[in-house]
Amino acid sequence: MAIKIKRNFGKLFLLSLLSVSIFIVSSISINLINALRQSPNPQAILTLGGGAEREEFTAKFAQSHLNLPIWVSSGLPQKQAQQIFNQAGVSQQQVNLDYRATDTVSNFTSLVKDFKQKNYQHIYLITSDFHLPRAKAIAFFVLGSHGIAYTPVAIPSDRASESTFKVIRDAARSLVWLITGKTGSSLNTLWAMYLTKDRLFECKAIRH
Repeated sequence: MAIKIKRNFGKLFLLSLLSVSIFIVSSISINLINALRQSPNPQAILTLGGGAEREEFTAKFAQSHLNLPIWVSSGLPQKQAQQIFNQAGVSQQQVNLDYRATDTVSNFTSLVKDFKQKNYQHIYLITSDFHLPRAKAIAFFVLGSHGIAYTPVAIPSDRASESTFKVIRDAARSLVWLITGKTGSSLNTLWAMYLTKDRLFECKAIRH
């Protein structure tokens, strides 16, 4: 009897979770459609830090997108980043260097309130091509929940796309953030289990 109750509870929980997820995804999708209607052209540029090529690409990109504010999240050190933009003729007043983020999820969660205060409804999202699927998955929940649409811009690279696991993991973290206000950073750590001579398992954190 107890087992049957547990199974029924498990099914009810999964159905409830599925219903909530469908509601959230549907609501965000509507937000994004409305944002694109109201602001068909991006109002700012967001670049996710992760290598000098991202700032270099953004500096060139900005030359053909004059006057758009540029936000770089946890990229190169300030002096190095400023030098790249200076050499490209991009005004420092146009560039916002933000170093609050510690990973891809917080690239978005640390800036979304700033974007909302600036009344951005549509931004360019710049990152490397291999990183873009994960960035878009996070942007859907974090930016989309605040009515901010995004146009992805991929920087070509010779690296393979990130694993589906990383995309799903960080999409889940974004959903956790949306519900709880926490980024769920513990999901960013995998615990590998190793069988010891005493048949005990040892957990070791694997950083990403």
